[in-house]
Amino acid sequence: MSQVRVRFAPSPTGFFHIGSARTALFNWLYSRHTGGTFVLRIEDTDKERNSEEFLNVIYNSLTWLGLNWDEGPNVGGNFGPYRQSERADIYKEYLQKLSDAGRVYEKDGAMWFKLLGERHEVFDEHRQKTVTKVKTEPTIIEDRIRGHVERVEDEDFVIIRSDGNPVFHFVNVVDDIAMGITHVIRGEDHLSNTSKHVELFEAFSAPMPEFAHIPLILKQNGPGKMSKRDQGALVEEYQQRSYLPEALVNFICLLGWNPGDDREKMAIDEIVQLFDLPGVNQSNARFDDKKLAHMNMVYLLELPADKFLFLAGEYFKQKQLSVALSADSEYFREVMLLSQPKIKGIEELPDYTNYFFTEDFPIDEKVKTKVLGKGEPLARLAELLEVLPSMNLASDESVEAAIKNLAEVRSQGFGSYQSIARLALTGTNIGPSITGIIRVLGREKVQSRLERFST
Repeated sequence: MSQVRVRFAPSPTGFFHIGSARTALFNWLYSRHTGGTFVLRIEDTDKERNSEEFLNVIYNSLTWLGLNWDEGPNVGGNFGPYRQSERADIYKEYLQKLSDAGRVYEKDGAMWFKLLGERHEVFDEHRQKTVTKVKTEPTIIEDRIRGHVERVEDEDFVIIRSDGNPVFHFVNVVDDIAMGITHVIRGEDHLSNTSKHVELFEAFSAPMPEFAHIPLILKQNGPGKMSKRDQGALVEEYQQRSYLPEALVNFICLLGWNPGDDREKMAIDEIVQLFDLPGVNQSNARFDDKKLAHMNMVYLLELPADKFLFLAGEYFKQKQLSVALSADSEYFREVMLLSQPKIKGIEELPDYTNYFFTEDFPIDEKVKTKVLGKGEPLARLAELLEVLPSMNLASDESVEAAIKNLAEVRSQGFGSYQSIARLALTGTNIGPSITGIIRVLGREKVQSRLERFST
């Protein structure tokens, strides 16, 4: 077993953001690549904003994405508890260590961490008050992604608020020390905090973890970091839309990392084998929902029939579309598998297949005007009705052969029959192949719809 120990430490204060999912994924991939341990730690010291609902969203989203944790809530481990709200005694113990070392003092009811260095008073024009500055050496961070980084900490900082609650910097470092975390892989926005964390690690005389700050995910339209309010930002949204988790994982892993070539679609085992920190980019990654939708479509196309049917059935149940669900199971199967190569996502299926399950489907008037305005479509419809009783509906190929034979006899093109038949049978000009539609609908429904449209 590798000595690598990484952690993902979310706060249950909101829905699960795509950026959080990417941080979790990169930590999980690194642990799996190195044969290390992936720890889930819940940073829930903010009592006013935390909720069990959001905590369950974290668990559910990670599980749905396939990011199983080796230690953490609901799993256990030798370094628990894994919720910060349950670790108060540990924080007291570590606070005492700093106090014993003369690195803590109280001011304004809060506990402050004392930097080492020459101290002097200066007037801060921005804050309009006198502050104590500390002359310190630059903190050097050899980041596994950002490279050589130097930052200067020149002011003491609060580690325990006046209400008694510990500050993020303090508990974050204490937990990393107590849990033996070897690699801290997190968003680039945390890089500005790292000098404070280095000061704390050194004050505890603790082994310094390796830091790796991954690039930000930018919103797809306009400048700035993608936030929870931006379209497509929440993992839960993709669950509700029946996206394939493996497609989302594949897409997210390419936001800031690449395998060194042009490959995009990769199985998770292949990604684990290839993933390493040197492959993570320094430049920020821009979110692209069209690219994600395409990735999902590629995965859908390759799904085994039974898996696709299960997902389709679950989505129809979720949307309470009883008309489709009450259909004969073999008929439902045929409709879904006919549609599988044509759709971009499971969420498109209800609208895409509506006319298979009802006779009360709308006719697109624009399409109708276009189809009826070219040639003699109603004559072609009458000719289709003539040959329908003898048409072989056993396969798409046999239906196609029958229509092609009719077209040849009448000196017409296949398209002359296809456009009017599609309009009459579906009310639109998009959908699966017309031969598949005729085969799946069956002779009785096809005849009824063609006759109804003719009158």
